[in-house]
Amino acid sequence: MRSIRKRWTICTISLLLIFYKTKEMARTEEHQETQLIGDGELCLSRSLVNSSDKIIRKAGSSIFQHSVEGWKINSSLVLEIRKNILRFLDAERDVSVVKSSFKPGDVIHYVLDRRRTLNISQDLHSLLPEVSPMKNRRFKTCAVVGNSGILLDSECGKEIDSHNFVIRCNLAPVVEFAADVGTKSDFITMNPSVVQRAFGGFRNESDREKFVHRLSMLNDSVLWIPAFMVKGGEKHVEWVNALILKNKLKVRTAYPSLRLIHAVRGYWLTNKVPIKRPSTGLLMYTLATRFCDEIHLYGFWPFPKDLNGKAVKYHYYDDLKYRYFSNASPHRMPLEFKTLNVLHNRGALKLTTGKCVKQ
Repeated sequence: MRSIRKRWTICTISLLLIFYKTKEMARTEEHQETQLIGDGELCLSRSLVNSSDKIIRKAGSSIFQHSVEGWKINSSLVLEIRKNILRFLDAERDVSVVKSSFKPGDVIHYVLDRRRTLNISQDLHSLLPEVSPMKNRRFKTCAVVGNSGILLDSECGKEIDSHNFVIRCNLAPVVEFAADVGTKSDFITMNPSVVQRAFGGFRNESDREKFVHRLSMLNDSVLWIPAFMVKGGEKHVEWVNALILKNKLKVRTAYPSLRLIHAVRGYWLTNKVPIKRPSTGLLMYTLATRFCDEIHLYGFWPFPKDLNGKAVKYHYYDDLKYRYFSNASPHRMPLEFKTLNVLHNRGALKLTTGKCVKQ
């Protein structure tokens, strides 16, 4: 009987230890998620990360009523953030590798899959810039335009186009949505997967013509292609490069450095923002801090509903579905949004999630 009681007591103590240890780990994680850059605090509710339904119920709270009209730039914080990010990366340099980085035939390892390699082709090497496309460039105001359906009916097109420099993500269509998203494109990203999803994998001539027409609209803009991330998109990158060369398109190609994504992630992790892999939007904001004095974000809304409970499309231009809160996702978009919203409230950037005020 004593041995049974002894075993029961040991088991109870063990369970209590596990319980309190788990609570302590949870408190530690929560504490880590409530710190950001210097003495700034992430004072938003964890519900922002954990449940979009809870977010909708907070529709009238000050969490999202972030006074866009009364927003003012905090120039000292902007400079502090720029200085801190420069400790991890220099966007002017890391935004793209250059011709002197490689020679045709070089073999490199993929950034996110070191076991696999890529050969630098002649076409790829010929499209590498001689110098960084962002060398010595500086802008008063920049717009980073995400692709959330929150942009629909926003009437933000003119405001977006009024900025000195406009960054767009994943070659999103603009002409047919110009009233809400604008058309100006100075720097546009294109994941290799876009070739398959938006242009049919170039299976026929009409797909290729559609793609060439889209790039021809960019003129002298920078087309940023993350060609060295993971294996699987190399044939798409080569097809894109071949079409650019064949059609003598004026677009300026750029291919991010091999260290960029790890450097960006390192910066945010150091500032207690536990992201997995930075989304394109967060990458672009981080890069923009180097050459933009004032950064405005549009189309950032990683939730299936708006504050009034109305469904919001993942992309403003298609019906693609996305599980924002899935652990399988390579990104933590709700956490990224929470972080950007804090920076908005502190004047480091301006985050627009509703209709734009007509000037």
